[in-house]
Amino acid sequence: MKTPLRIAFWVAFLTAAAACVGASYSARRSAEGQIFVQASNARQDARKIQDQLVLFTQRIVPARLPFQSLLQSFGISAGTAARLSAAAQPVFDLRHLRAGNRLSVGRSVLGDLRAVKYQIDVDRVLFITPSGSDFHSEIQTIPSQMQTVSVGGKIHGSLFEGVVDAGEKPELAIRLAEIFGWDLDFYTDPRPGDTFRVVVEKKMLANGSMASYGRILAAQYDNNGRAYRAVLFHDPSGNPAYYTLDGKSMKKAFLHSPLKFAAVITSHFSEHRFHPILKEYRPHLGIDYAAPTGTPVQTIGDGRVTFAGRKGGAGNLVEIQHTNGYTTYYMHLSRILVHSGERVQQGQQIGLVGMTGLATGPHLDFRIQRRGEFLNFERLPLPPSQPVAKRDWDEFAAARDHALAFMPQLAAPRGATLAKNAAPTAARALP
Repeated sequence: MKTPLRIAFWVAFLTAAAACVGASYSARRSAEGQIFVQASNARQDARKIQDQLVLFTQRIVPARLPFQSLLQSFGISAGTAARLSAAAQPVFDLRHLRAGNRLSVGRSVLGDLRAVKYQIDVDRVLFITPSGSDFHSEIQTIPSQMQTVSVGGKIHGSLFEGVVDAGEKPELAIRLAEIFGWDLDFYTDPRPGDTFRVVVEKKMLANGSMASYGRILAAQYDNNGRAYRAVLFHDPSGNPAYYTLDGKSMKKAFLHSPLKFAAVITSHFSEHRFHPILKEYRPHLGIDYAAPTGTPVQTIGDGRVTFAGRKGGAGNLVEIQHTNGYTTYYMHLSRILVHSGERVQQGQQIGLVGMTGLATGPHLDFRIQRRGEFLNFERLPLPPSQPVAKRDWDEFAAARDHALAFMPQLAAPRGATLAKNAAPTAARALP
């Protein structure tokens, strides 16, 4: 009995041992297989990284540095830089390389050249990539989307500061100053507590950054309790233009004469005129209008009186500062009807013709200056001031009301995007 039991025991034992050894070899083979697969995947990933991953180094293009020299500053050899330049020239004239734009050079993780990118402008990129033993160049369009947004802010110092505080770029302040520049002087008129509100288009890139501003569809500036409003429409010729809510042009014209009634011009603008009193040739930087003493003199445009009083050979003088850098002078007056610091409106009577100062008879010496340079008023192209044409009124009213409906509230989040279904309508309504 002992012998059969002993045999059975060893058979069971050996069977179990064989099973364990078999399981061990199977587990080992499985582990080795998994390790092989993982190693293979790792090698594939490494190859993909080497082949596909491009690491870019970016620099701002400096002034007066040729494209080839710029590439060499990235560590690209002179020969390769020359070939890259030659490949780029057929699709983009490298003479138009602009300082301040961005140039990027992309390399693999092993340092092999993979791409060169030059941002031509906000919409286009010059893209150069290896193609066999040579290079291929093309101009690619940067994907973007035009969005209509609302912006609002408060003035604590200047308009520039207010716009930047609202999270916008200074360009928007410049655009606003241009729109309201015929009513406000943004160097002197802004007051702490003034507010501005704008409905403006923005070109947005796929990464969420802004490429550029588009059109300002509507704007409002509240200055010391008075609201100035503007909406975008078009003039009779179809060109974009801004108007007040009642259809008047924001770009006001100067009056064509500082006198309310026609007067004879006795002396024109001249760089070399014989002075009747001083008996010498000297510049005459204005226009002399002959008129009887007491003839009313009017300001040709809105502005602020910066001087009103007696001044040497000019006699009684009124000096008025206008927006957009203009200053006008009214000389030899018999009587002054305004005072320094006073705001005057276009066509307002500011004095009477006389012959004070260096004058041989009653006349008005009128002069106009822009940013320090005296201009010939007779040849000065005055800005148009035509209102919205009657035939366009219904279209204007619809565009105006639609744009103003999106004017932001100052308590709203800055730059809040308008409803998507509204933006296309605004873009069509306001050409």
